[in-house]
Amino acid sequence: MTYAAEIPYRCYWSTPFAKWQGSLRDLHSIRLAAHVSRQRLAELKIDPRQFDLAVLGFTTPQKHCFYGAPWYAGLVGAENAGGPTLSQACATGVRAVLTGAQEIRSGMSQMALITTCDRTSNGPHVVYQSPPGPGGTVVCEDPVWDNMQCDPLGGHAMVTTAENVAKKYGVSTQEQHDIVLRRGEQYAAALASDRAFQRGYMTLGMEIPSPDFRKTVGVLDGDEGVMKSTAEGLARLKPVVAGGSVTYGGQTHPADGNVSIVLASPERARELSRDPAIRITLEGFGLARAPLAFMPEAPVPAARRALANAGVDIRDIAVVNSHNPFAVNDIVFARETGFDVMAMNNYGCSLIWGHPNAPTGMRSIIEMIEELVLRGGGIGLFTGCAAGDTAMAAVIRVTGSR
Repeated sequence: MTYAAEIPYRCYWSTPFAKWQGSLRDLHSIRLAAHVSRQRLAELKIDPRQFDLAVLGFTTPQKHCFYGAPWYAGLVGAENAGGPTLSQACATGVRAVLTGAQEIRSGMSQMALITTCDRTSNGPHVVYQSPPGPGGTVVCEDPVWDNMQCDPLGGHAMVTTAENVAKKYGVSTQEQHDIVLRRGEQYAAALASDRAFQRGYMTLGMEIPSPDFRKTVGVLDGDEGVMKSTAEGLARLKPVVAGGSVTYGGQTHPADGNVSIVLASPERARELSRDPAIRITLEGFGLARAPLAFMPEAPVPAARRALANAGVDIRDIAVVNSHNPFAVNDIVFARETGFDVMAMNNYGCSLIWGHPNAPTGMRSIIEMIEELVLRGGGIGLFTGCAAGDTAMAAVIRVTGSR
């Protein structure tokens, strides 16, 4: 089906992603997202008061996050907009876009601001009451690190899910490292000609505000913390789990950042578009869940459901982007669908530029759109896994080119 919501061309933006404990480590993620959005909307000459819906997605709690989307919208200047605050682990980006599309399709909204943000650095230390505990002792949690290390359903770490899938499909360490090297080459294409590809959507030369947002304390010229892998360096790495196949080189790294997309009715989208000849339509979405502790498998059935929802086949897809916290993800997807694994993620992916949780998938969707425009149009598929052995996928069509 075609959803009655469109993305105006280049009415979307992303900060560079900063490494864990890097340049964005001290900034409140929701306030930073609002700070960036307000600046970008001013550059686009979009009055934030036009928005009648705000959708906010994040995974790591921040102070005052109880107020969620309405607080964010107010900080942006969209005082008329309310809406939901969502959290679906790494699938939050697709879920947020789908939520906005459903609101517009139902007639409840004409113009929505969809934002995802997270700060994995300096996360909160949460203390829970434990009435049964001896002497009223408490239970503590570090939401980012503790949840990466323990799925409460199975007690296993995230890397275990990659090992399980690698073993099931017979994926070797060398195969994974070959993908890492290829993804590094593809990311380099996004940096060519003074980052020409990234300049289409990314705030480069981004001024880093102080924690109180009263002054500028630095500049972020691009993604921070990207490691340039070599075949020799990867060959020296041992698997994280003894007897396994997944090395630190074959998985992503935590990061900080935010991403936003404007959604609107077709008429409003044409008015807002930076090039009205380019049309970006939402064609289909899919949700799936793999067996316990087999998370990297989930993007395959999610993609199939999104393709079915859109009424298209994998052979109709020109561009595939993925959230690939493990190189294993892409290898399994290619084996199961027949799509060329070396032709996925042509301008970058989370395996290379990092993983700030909620914003990850949304940035990849934007990069998919930009590539489709360069190709002169076509259909793209994004799919990515999430905690709890789930995944979400989206099919997007671009008509027209620059």
